[in-house]
Amino acid sequence: MSQDLYAILDVARDADEATIKKAYRKLARQYHPDVNPDPSAKERFGEVSRAYEVLSDPQKRAAYDRGGDPFGGMGGAGAGAGFSFTDIMDAFFGGGAQGTGTGRGPRPRVRRGQDALIRLEIELAEAAFGVAREIKVDTAVTCSTCAGEGAAPGTHAIPCETCRGQGEVAHVQRSFLGEIRTLRPCAACRGFGTVIPDPCRECSGDGRVRSRRSLTVKIPAGVDTGTRVQLAEQGEVGPGGGPAGDLYVEIHVAPHPVFKRQGDDLHCTVTVPMTAAALGTTIEMPTLEADVVDGEPTTDLETSFELDVRPGTQSGTEQVLRGRGVPGLRGGRGDLVVTLAVETPTRLDARQEELLRELAALRGEEAPEGTVKPGAKSVFGRLRDAFNPH
Repeated sequence: MSQDLYAILDVARDADEATIKKAYRKLARQYHPDVNPDPSAKERFGEVSRAYEVLSDPQKRAAYDRGGDPFGGMGGAGAGAGFSFTDIMDAFFGGGAQGTGTGRGPRPRVRRGQDALIRLEIELAEAAFGVAREIKVDTAVTCSTCAGEGAAPGTHAIPCETCRGQGEVAHVQRSFLGEIRTLRPCAACRGFGTVIPDPCRECSGDGRVRSRRSLTVKIPAGVDTGTRVQLAEQGEVGPGGGPAGDLYVEIHVAPHPVFKRQGDDLHCTVTVPMTAAALGTTIEMPTLEADVVDGEPTTDLETSFELDVRPGTQSGTEQVLRGRGVPGLRGGRGDLVVTLAVETPTRLDARQEELLRELAALRGEEAPEGTVKPGAKSVFGRLRDAFNPH
């Protein structure tokens, strides 16, 4: 070759691979015909590409340095223009890292497994105070026959003869620039660089099998519907016996016959007779703790308490009992809100009706007119009253 390839790339004769590649990228961006309309740019780009084709290949570079033909006697512009299309793309888009190549090569057989998700229904008391539950999961686990290697016992994976262990093969295509070489995953080994001549019969070479197993999951106090509990490395084992993903347990809290949850607060409605609301009474109320031991009494937890209904209690009255709700995930505890509903009797015998009429007469309520209260005022009405207080 009559031209000095090192001079074409403007590098020293002892330049390392990273320096040569950096110089090529700079010149390729400068002279590529797609970005440089100058007629001489195409010729200059061909020179740069041929120089890089030789100096980037250790064998061709050694032959050139000895004064020989780096193309093995197959001279000509067509033979000398076989450059990597990937290198051109790297020159324009910065692919790969300097000094480390472009990151090509065989892909690993061992990869991390996927995460798994299951749903678990629990009772309100279990969600409030926490519980440990045993669950059944069906996931991929490492094959015990081949220990995840994928090969039959006593055998191993061997380098692929098609790609010589590189995991990819070169495909050459002619263009106006010369021969464009692209790299594609090897079809023989599917890009792994190795093949398994005798796959494990248990897992068919995948290194993992599906198995049903039992796990104990600890549900923390204060969870609610939609909360997900993470179990690290309890999900799907990866191909080739790779590390397992995580298992997520999504909580669903079943409806409670007495209490309704709103955030960390509990709500319930207590119906009392008209006479009890008028005279006052005491009602024994169950607590959520009563459900922790399936309704059986326990000395460790308060399973009930007395609710005082004050005389003259009206229907819809709310009593807020502090700290009797659901424990929060970050500490503290919500409240229990009890709504009192006054029940009016619908069926009276003769004596009961007589007594109620006597009571109405004593209270002067034999023919009550009722009290009509104005409804809520509109925004404009409130503004009018504010400016016209009298």
